[in-house]
Amino acid sequence: MAEITALILNFLKALGKYRWHAVAITWVVALAGWAVVLKLPNQYQASARVYVDTQNILKPLLSGMTTVPNLNQQVQFMRRTLFSRPNVERVVREVDLDVKALNGREMDKIVDEMTSRISMAGTPRDDIYTITYTGSSAKEAKDVVQAFLTIFVEGSFSGKRQDSEKAVQFIDEQIRGYEERLAAAENRLKEFKLRNMGMLPREGADYSARMMSTNEALNQARLELAEAEQARNAIRRQIAGDTSGGPGKRPLPVMVDPALEERISATNKTLDSLRTQYTEEHPDIIANRRLLEQLLARKADEAKNVRPSSDPGASYSPMLQQLNVQLSDAEARVASLQARVNEYSNRVGTLRSQSQQVPEIEAQLANLNRDYEVNRSNYQRLVERRESAKLSGDLSSATDMLTFRVVDPPLAPLAPSGPNRLQLFSLVFVAALIAGLAGAFLLSQLRPTFVSQASLREATGLPVLGSLSMNWTGEQTVRRKRRLIGLIASVLLLFGAYGAGVAAILVRPM
Repeated sequence: MAEITALILNFLKALGKYRWHAVAITWVVALAGWAVVLKLPNQYQASARVYVDTQNILKPLLSGMTTVPNLNQQVQFMRRTLFSRPNVERVVREVDLDVKALNGREMDKIVDEMTSRISMAGTPRDDIYTITYTGSSAKEAKDVVQAFLTIFVEGSFSGKRQDSEKAVQFIDEQIRGYEERLAAAENRLKEFKLRNMGMLPREGADYSARMMSTNEALNQARLELAEAEQARNAIRRQIAGDTSGGPGKRPLPVMVDPALEERISATNKTLDSLRTQYTEEHPDIIANRRLLEQLLARKADEAKNVRPSSDPGASYSPMLQQLNVQLSDAEARVASLQARVNEYSNRVGTLRSQSQQVPEIEAQLANLNRDYEVNRSNYQRLVERRESAKLSGDLSSATDMLTFRVVDPPLAPLAPSGPNRLQLFSLVFVAALIAGLAGAFLLSQLRPTFVSQASLREATGLPVLGSLSMNWTGEQTVRRKRRLIGLIASVLLLFGAYGAGVAAILVRPM
């Protein structure tokens, strides 16, 4: 503690040696700073508050019909772009601040200065925004705030109509392009169908489905033919059992072995089934065809060796006449079914001959249909989007989706809002005092002296045997007192000047 006290005393003694220098520096700094503070131009602050109403009844009603803009997002975008350079330059020209600029550099300086002085505060939750500007005059502050407020209010949907028109124009261009593509796709599809008229799938059935259905129809027709032949043969057997001929020596149908007929029918079915899977050169088909030929030859031999009936009155039996009528019907049905079998056989043969071409044609048709459907779908969506864009543009231009209510309009301030001269005046005074003390301390360090025996002993390392006190004369004592009074008076005068300045600042408006 004693060492700290000694250091403080030494510091005070060192400052006391250059006290007049400290007072002089304090006066110079204070007078210069106060002069600058008093000459600072007045600043006038104007502000305006605006309420943005984003709640609109049309938004939920038209949400499914058209694109309703995100109002909150739009307000935030307007807020962020309000103080963009184009807007600031526009305001500078509107309030005639550009007349002060002689060249582009000065214009840039004015724009930058206005950008730094303008501000906007507010939150989307409250929907109340405050625009504040600090200018060199009350009229300038009011005009600048009014100009930015006008841009903020009028800029809500000023470009919405133009954006909608550009969107509709772009969509129209795309629609024209898709119309050309759609027409070209339709022409290609039409020409392709004309070139391949008989080989196109019908009712959504492709080649495999057509081949399968035709084979099934052929098998069904062959089965019905076999059944009709069995029925006809049964009638023939009945007639052969009744009589072998009439009075006019008419030959009667011959009787054939039923087991042989069944084998022939089964062989035909097997052969037809194999033909749907293999070619005529397949070993199974060749074997079944050979077996069918043998059975048919055996049937022909049995028909030659059959014996006619010996009943001479059989031809005149009513039963025989009825059987002959049934036989005629059966023969007609067999002929009809045979024609159907031949027709389906020709169709199967045609489809087999087209087995290499039809799938390729169907693939090409599928590609053409896919291109056509894609173009048609895109065309329809673009038409819907165009109508939606038109409705959105009409909605934005014909209705007030955003409602602006100016809560506090900008007013020209009667008194300046700055600078805070009282605070600056006090800061200059404190800085002057610190500058005076710092100057005296620096001088004491530049021209050091020993102010005590202890400092001399520490500096030299030699013992101090004693010290001599200064014996002031009467004249020197009076002179010292006058200097002390002058020092105190100068310090008091400095404080008095500070007080007078504070009183003047408080009395007069800033």
